[in-house]
Amino acid sequence: MSEYDVAVIGAGAAGLAAATRLGEAGLTAVVIEARERLGGRAWSVATTAGPQDLGCGWLHSADRNPFVGEAERLGFEIDKTSPPWGTQMFDLGFPKAEQADYQRAFAAFWEALDKAATEPLDRPAAALLPPGGRWNALMNAVSAAINGAELDRVSIKDFAAYTDSRINWRVPAGYGNLVAAFGEPCQVVTGAPVSVIDRTGTPLRIVSPAGTVEARTVIVTVSTNLIADEAIRFIPALPDKAEAASQLPLGLADKVVLALAGEQDFPPDCHLFGRTDSTETASYHLRPFGRPLVEGYFGGSFAAMLEKDGAGAFAAFAIDQIVGLLGGDMRKRLTPTAASAWAADPFARGSYSHALTGHAAARAELAAPVEDRLFFAGEATSPHFFSTAHGAYESGRRAAEEAITALARRP
Repeated sequence: MSEYDVAVIGAGAAGLAAATRLGEAGLTAVVIEARERLGGRAWSVATTAGPQDLGCGWLHSADRNPFVGEAERLGFEIDKTSPPWGTQMFDLGFPKAEQADYQRAFAAFWEALDKAATEPLDRPAAALLPPGGRWNALMNAVSAAINGAELDRVSIKDFAAYTDSRINWRVPAGYGNLVAAFGEPCQVVTGAPVSVIDRTGTPLRIVSPAGTVEARTVIVTVSTNLIADEAIRFIPALPDKAEAASQLPLGLADKVVLALAGEQDFPPDCHLFGRTDSTETASYHLRPFGRPLVEGYFGGSFAAMLEKDGAGAFAAFAIDQIVGLLGGDMRKRLTPTAASAWAADPFARGSYSHALTGHAAARAELAAPVEDRLFFAGEATSPHFFSTAHGAYESGRRAAEEAITALARRP
């Protein structure tokens, strides 16, 4: 079939949620995906110790996250162990008194963020850090994990708009595997990066290496970096969309996975900050789900630097840093297993979006339909759950509803 009611571009959480909703409404829909797999930036890889997520890994705001219901429906186990963030295994290099002082500083930052968000003018979130503050580097490193960027790149108004219930669960079988299983019933064409969306006539024409598809409407769910870089050519052009996307760049969050020998020496689901006085650091989740693994997490400009250093740079840095904390014996106990490089991924070019200062409104601008025929979804279009898979899911459902309404108005 080459003509559909709706063509959905991208088989990540947003695209699959859109296609599912369209199917529920009785419309014909095809998902066109550049990669050879489903899931987009939700990606689980196999290790000898079990599945490991190199993309999104936590069911954030789990009490309202729709993927919790999907997991239950599809028979995926949910692990409700509290995340170890903010703790330090054995208090190594981070005594309890310092941990408490950091927590107070972090709480004060969040309070200042909420207050500053009500002011008329937007500012970079870094403006809220105390000059010379002891914990400024660590808060920037945490921002690199949360936003994919340091605080000087992040809008106060956008950062404060994010909604988090602080309930975070995991999927032992892999969040990426869950998203892919959720999308299995959808009609998906893989290995077909879309190059052109032509709306000069009716129906619209979507061009990819798999051929040309015609559709009455199109839902675009690709990353903001692809839209800003005009990796997909819109005919006629959409300069306003490219501009909005450029104000919502993807930050960077990369992971490295190390196999851990002698894991019984460490408690399950424990955590280490590599350093607390530098942004050139990673944080480490030891024995996730009790497995003999270490998950290293890198963000922001430091992750970008290590990506440029090439394959193996993340693992080499992580092993050196862990050895510095736990002793030289660790070097022979850690084996590189997997790593991501999202900036180098041609179909993502980054991890998740943050709004630049003064551009929090760009999310709504990017989400706005064009001519009631072209709709936009993806985590960057979510007003309050951006940077998450569940934000992408809800944006896909929203775009599908817009398409359903638009099509119902036509003869």
